[in-house]
Parts: sequence; C-alpha cells; structure tokens
Amino acid sequence: MDGNGRWAQQRGLPRIEGHRRGVASVRRITEHCVEAGIEQLTLYCLSSENWRRPPTELSFLMHLLEQYMIEERALLLRQGISVSMIGSRAGIPAATLEAIDQTHALCAGNQRMHLCLAINYGARAEITGAVRRLVREAQEGTILADDIDEQMVAARLDTAGQPDPDLLIRTAGEMRVSNFLLWQISYAELWVTDTLWPDFAAADLDAAIRSYSSRVRRFGGLSPS
Repeated sequence: MDGNGRWAQQRGLPRIEGHRRGVASVRRITEHCVEAGIEQLTLYCLSSENWRRPPTELSFLMHLLEQYMIEERALLLRQGISVSMIGSRAGIPAATLEAIDQTHALCAGNQRMHLCLAINYGARAEITGAVRRLVREAQEGTILADDIDEQMVAARLDTAGQPDPDLLIRTAGEMRVSNFLLWQISYAELWVTDTLWPDFAAADLDAAIRSYSSRVRRFGGLSPS
C-alpha cells in the first residue's frame, strides 16, 4: 500500500495525514473484495525495514492500527471477515497487539473472507524462521533432513494454511516486491499502478482483476493452445 507519504506531501500536508487517508482506502478495498467474492486479502501494513522511519511517524502508525482494529470490528463482523497477523510481534506496542488479538478472536468464526495483515513483516526473516524450525525438528529426530520438501517449508511459514497469492498489486508505481511474501508469490501475477494508495479505488481494483483474468497462467508449462 505505497504512496501515503507522497499523497500528503503533494498536498502540503504532514505524512501522517496520508496514512490516515490510507486507512479509508483499506476500508473501501476490503469491502469491495468481499463484494467481488475474493476469499483472501493480504495487506502489507508495515515492513520490518520500516522501523527506520521517524519515531513520531511510527508511533502514529501504531496508534492508527490500534484504532482501526477496534473501530472496524462491527464492519468485519457484518461482512463475515476473519483477521490474522503475520510478522514479528517484537517492538509493537502492547495496546496495539491487544487490539489485534481481540479482533482476531472476535472474528475467528467468520468465513466469507480472510484478511491477513502483514505487520513488522519481512519475507527473508519469515523464511529464516521456517528453516530454523526445520533444523530444530531434524535435530530432535522428529523429521529427517532428506524428507524436507516444499510442503514442509510452507507449513512452517507465517502463512501456513493460507493460499498463495494469485495477484500482487503494487501502488504508487513501485516496481519491486520489497521483501513481501517472497516464497508465496513465486507464481503470482503482478499488476502495478501509478495511483497512490490513498486514491486507490474500487475501479482500480476492478481493473487489476480484469487484467489478471485475461492472463494465461502456465506455472512453467505451456499454454493450453
């Protein structure tokens, strides 16, 4: 969800106003995904590298996230959306984690769509953690090193049990994946738009879906024709 800061700067506003406006886009796009029948939506809220930003901005982001998790509960319940978090909990304020955990528990029975929030997340750290778990299990003798396959690795990632993404959308014209779900997006279709995240609307999402639906996914093989 790129472009919050640039959106604010273009309007002579503080960067935090861009983040505030970005939350409205989250609400708008989440609702539209439900209406479109999408079963899984993952939002990259904060990368593990984003801690390099000014402390005041990070503090505001944590407060905004806490506020979102509390204020959106009625919407999440009404729309049948379950919520989970991937990423490290280290460094995230206790109040923010409590709000996330409470919303997760409250919405656990919802089955219409799953909303996954990547917070303090980095794919390299995620994969490293999975490798450590596999090594530990091999050392304990519960698995054999020679038996380790892709399914065993995937089962130890933060996203275990979730489907791999079909479509990766990048806003604000960014042409990189920025350490996001590196294992999981191996065969995802990419769609990039110059639209900044606060301006990202349902029509933009529809355009991404139309582009995706027109593509032939070969997964390394040949097209049916």
